[in-house]
Amino acid sequence: MEQHDHLDELLSCRIASARKKAEPCTIVIFGASGDLTARKLIPALFHLFAEKQLPAPCRIVGFARREKSHESWRNEMFEALKLFSRTKNPEPAIWEEFAKLLFYCRGDFNDVTAYKSLEEMLTSFGDARLKTHLLFYLSTSPSQFAEVVDHLHAANLLHKQSPVDEGWQRIVVEKPFGHDLASALQLNAELTRHAHEKQIFRIDHYLGKETVQNIMVFRFANSIFEQLWNRRYVDNVQITVSEKQGVGTRGGYYEEAGALRDMVQNHLLQVLSLVAMEPPVSLNGEAVRDEKVKLLNSIRELSPTQVATNVVRAQYTQGTVDGKSFPAYRQEPKVKPGSNVETFVAARFFIDNWRWSGVPFYLRTGKALEHSASEVRVQFRPTPPVLFAAQCNNNLDPNSITLRLQPNEGITMRINGKVPGTSLELRPVRMHFSYDTEFGAYTPEAYERLLLEAIEGDSTLFIRRDEVENAWRIVDPIRTAWADEPLSETEFYPAGGWGPIAAEQLLSVRGHAWRNPQKVK
Repeated sequence: MEQHDHLDELLSCRIASARKKAEPCTIVIFGASGDLTARKLIPALFHLFAEKQLPAPCRIVGFARREKSHESWRNEMFEALKLFSRTKNPEPAIWEEFAKLLFYCRGDFNDVTAYKSLEEMLTSFGDARLKTHLLFYLSTSPSQFAEVVDHLHAANLLHKQSPVDEGWQRIVVEKPFGHDLASALQLNAELTRHAHEKQIFRIDHYLGKETVQNIMVFRFANSIFEQLWNRRYVDNVQITVSEKQGVGTRGGYYEEAGALRDMVQNHLLQVLSLVAMEPPVSLNGEAVRDEKVKLLNSIRELSPTQVATNVVRAQYTQGTVDGKSFPAYRQEPKVKPGSNVETFVAARFFIDNWRWSGVPFYLRTGKALEHSASEVRVQFRPTPPVLFAAQCNNNLDPNSITLRLQPNEGITMRINGKVPGTSLELRPVRMHFSYDTEFGAYTPEAYERLLLEAIEGDSTLFIRRDEVENAWRIVDPIRTAWADEPLSETEFYPAGGWGPIAAEQLLSVRGHAWRNPQKVK
């Protein structure tokens, strides 16, 4: 009995040690005049404040080059809150209290005196913790990351910390984390010049989504599923992130990025790593990220000749989405008339480890598709073609589990059932679980969760340096193989469909077929 008690005590210690507490701090947003601040960051911080999850005391400082007073910036953020907040009508009393936390510091990113003004503002807050506990959110172009970090260090606001240092400083950076492996290595070197890797929080908002996190819970908290999660039972895995929108006003960005860099290198490979990784030794951030890195290291790198048979690219042409006419990508604003940038990518990857050897993982993403959805479908091996073969003409539907990430988050199991009646007729049926129906609770938006975890210093949902570099290792050979080759006639698809025929052929050569996400009514 005493031995069991001792084991329970050890387990409790491990669980308790993973909990972190939000300490009083100042959040400094560089690029405070940008869309991200108005659309995502301030609404997220406001809702954290309303839910009493922000630490006290706390200050939020906007840093940008435009001339503004504290009051004018607060008024701008209030208008943004009314437009972009999930509540639309913020409670006036709560806003008045939240507004007292907002301050504005004018300055160019390359202006040394501006950082001195920032340092003086932090000192003026009175509480010493508001100057020593600092979260710097770099909502800027990646080309400005190094400049901001250098000036923060020179102003004595950022330094590499040892365990005996008082306070903490953390840097949050947005993607893209480079545009290839070489640039990612350079960017990481610049960021770590004045900060340890543990102080850097690379944000991918996709990892803040509730059901992306529930992938781990689904796998490791349910023994009946984890037993099946391997090459013995799984036939193939399909990860789809579809968007019915085109590039719209982001044509200039997309001309530089394309779907491979914009979606596959980060979002899809991150989801893949969570779906396929081994169980971590704990829920500690480093333990989880260790397993993700191991998984990324196990993905088989494609040679230039293998790219042609394992990766499909395409670009949307004019079509109809939801009954509305849609222009071709080449007709979108800021897009070159003869652009060869891909708006659709489908790829087949193999994971060379014991659990997944021989199982194909199909990744697919595209713009101007039939509808928007994100889901993971784990398709199991078919049963032997006996017993029910005559009733099903050898087309017995294989079992599957689908993790719907958005919209209408949930989990669906597809099994075969007997149709009521005197004959032995079989038909696929679904067992569906909806998070909204089951829990009916408020689900925090991705930036709310990610900002809170950055404040608490929990790195679990952020991307580590070696994750970024390994993802580029996987993607770079594909870009190299495409080089400047023009798109062929088969590498176009009309807006409103599910991509080019070549994407279907990518699966059919192995006897597989895409299972398109169902449209949510």
